[in-house]
Amino acid sequence: MNTRISNYLHSDAGFSGLILRLPIGFILAAHGGQKLFAWFGGYGLEGTGQWMASVGLTPGYLMALLAGSAEFFGGVALMLGLFTRLAGAVNALTMAVALLWVHLGQGFFMTSHGIEYALALLSATTALTLMGGGRYSLDSYLLNQDFFKE
Repeated sequence: MNTRISNYLHSDAGFSGLILRLPIGFILAAHGGQKLFAWFGGYGLEGTGQWMASVGLTPGYLMALLAGSAEFFGGVALMLGLFTRLAGAVNALTMAVALLWVHLGQGFFMTSHGIEYALALLSATTALTLMGGGRYSLDSYLLNQDFFKE
């Protein structure tokens, strides 16, 4: 197998990868669904884009599309453990932007729209970026197949 791909997919996380990936992936996918498709009481791309533009993230529609796609598709990828490190990194970046741009001046707790929630998601996605998907992931499955033989 190509060494780079093998190193990228490999993870010693075991069952802990699954325990972290599933809820974090679901949370992110649900939030992405709000932004992209107006699911779960969300505002969809138009409404989210208008809000993002109002807080200085412009162009708002593009920023909503990027954030929503990162959260939705990255969240699904995390649940499956598919390209976990990439999905984790993209969502860690998305959460860092949310934390620094939107929540930083609002205090700590979620009740005041503070950094608490974004910080928790940033920490979890950073951990997944570093540790990988674990034994019970599609990454592990792909690692053990002949797809990447040189």
